[in-house]
Amino acid sequence: MTAPLTVETIGQAPKALLHDHLDGGLRPATVLDIAGRIGYDNLPAPDEAGLAAWFRTAAHSGSLERYLEPFAHTVAVMQTPESLHRVAFECVEDLAADNVVYAEVRFAPELHIDGGLSLDDVVDAVLAGFADGEKAAAAEGRAITVRCLVTAMRHAARSLEIAELAVRFRDKGVVGFDIAGAEAGYPPTRHLDAFEYMRSHNARFTIHAGEAFGLPSIQEALAFCGADRLGHGVRIVDDIEVLPDGTAHLGRLAAILRDKRIPLEMCPSSNVQTGAVDSIANHPFDLLARLRFRVTVNTDNRLMSDTTMSQEMFRLVEAFGYGWSDLERFTINAMKSAFLHFDERLALIDEVIKPRFAVLIG
Repeated sequence: MTAPLTVETIGQAPKALLHDHLDGGLRPATVLDIAGRIGYDNLPAPDEAGLAAWFRTAAHSGSLERYLEPFAHTVAVMQTPESLHRVAFECVEDLAADNVVYAEVRFAPELHIDGGLSLDDVVDAVLAGFADGEKAAAAEGRAITVRCLVTAMRHAARSLEIAELAVRFRDKGVVGFDIAGAEAGYPPTRHLDAFEYMRSHNARFTIHAGEAFGLPSIQEALAFCGADRLGHGVRIVDDIEVLPDGTAHLGRLAAILRDKRIPLEMCPSSNVQTGAVDSIANHPFDLLARLRFRVTVNTDNRLMSDTTMSQEMFRLVEAFGYGWSDLERFTINAMKSAFLHFDERLALIDEVIKPRFAVLIG
């Protein structure tokens, strides 16, 4: 018998997550606790409920630049090995509780050295937190694999250094590289040396593109930088013309994106908050899914969007009428697109994702 589609039943489904920011997913209680311990007194609210509401409201800003402002508070409480380990550990706990079976969680090490840590110290602490979180989740019967993406801030000048960091830790849990931050005025091509370094070392990378900026950022990410995946990429819809009879005509950029099966790390709730789209119902996710682009469902920043993978999927179900087979396809899309080795991806698809969805589909 097919299970009904609710937030609760979707919560039982296995999920694969490719786009989740560590500093955007803290528990409000943890922010308060660490702030109290280190004497950080700039928090905008004194209690858990108030702080959660502030993050959600502040992030719902209508622009990417303003959406990023609340991160100053989460980054401020992530400046010691202990706090980084704790945040990473709790991230794994929270994802496992939502039945995420594979996650790539990203963060920018350069934002966590104000307390005197080296970049390597920062990554070591986060990876240790992930590993301990995996062990704790497995002990509770919720097996999860978590890998790390290290991110360079696109407005800064440390991207090559961060790419070198990614390669240095590639056998310890870091599976890729990313650039993030405000898009306008900071094109991907400012960081060509970092992307060339990654390619020369047979390493993988994704690029935030086509979120706050349009098609040129996607063109640069693909044609000049050689991105393996695109973070968001919602503006690719600007290169698709839907004709009156419902058929779609793809421009050259949209066509090559689909032809090459470049994965789109789509984050519906976040895109509404930043003004990339005006509502979930008007999100191009469904058009792209129907045209068989490789779309994936992601959380982006769970604290700022007050969301989980289950909630993101349910919002898409409500907006577009998806069924279990659709959610399974999006999940397999994500797992196929992970920066994990092929045999490991295949094992998770065949031994975990498909069997558990089969139970729900009935």
